[in-house]
Amino acid sequence: MMNTPSLCSFPAKTIGLFYGSSTCYTEIVAEKIVAEMRHLKVPVDLFNIAQEPVATMNAYQQLLLGIPTWDYGELQEDWEQVWDQLDAVNFSNKQVALFGIGDQQGYPEWFLDALGYLHAKVKSLGATTLGYWPTTGYSFEQSKALTASGKQFVGLAIDDETQFDQTDQRVQLWCQQLVNEFKR
Repeated sequence: MMNTPSLCSFPAKTIGLFYGSSTCYTEIVAEKIVAEMRHLKVPVDLFNIAQEPVATMNAYQQLLLGIPTWDYGELQEDWEQVWDQLDAVNFSNKQVALFGIGDQQGYPEWFLDALGYLHAKVKSLGATTLGYWPTTGYSFEQSKALTASGKQFVGLAIDDETQFDQTDQRVQLWCQQLVNEFKR
């Protein structure tokens, strides 16, 4: 009798997760994502872009990229230092999901702007983006991380300053969403 793989069984195709973090919030969320994906039987390699060359992204067909927004809609310093190096990564035929960290009460006019910048960058370099996230449950004035409809963020939106209690559930739901969206 031949075994037919279930829809939930995946080949061991590893995803590369790259993040930048100055205050450890993005790193903590990245570690939660890795743990949840592994719980879902999806292997993930974790990299801090301050310590790993951006060129390492070329080794993965599926990427998760994590970026916090600083101050008034600015890039986090590690991402800023490697920003131009992203141009050398071959994003064509890559699936990329993004997550961002921001403070919707302290910086409501710039909530997750860096996430929007990173999304625009990888899209312009040929990436197929997925993992969009609903804006329901957030309260902010503006964001460059919104889709054209304004009803979704271009990736998972995390606010550990004012909605810390929702982070774990959001990570869990987003990872389940990614399992369905990534072509494995």
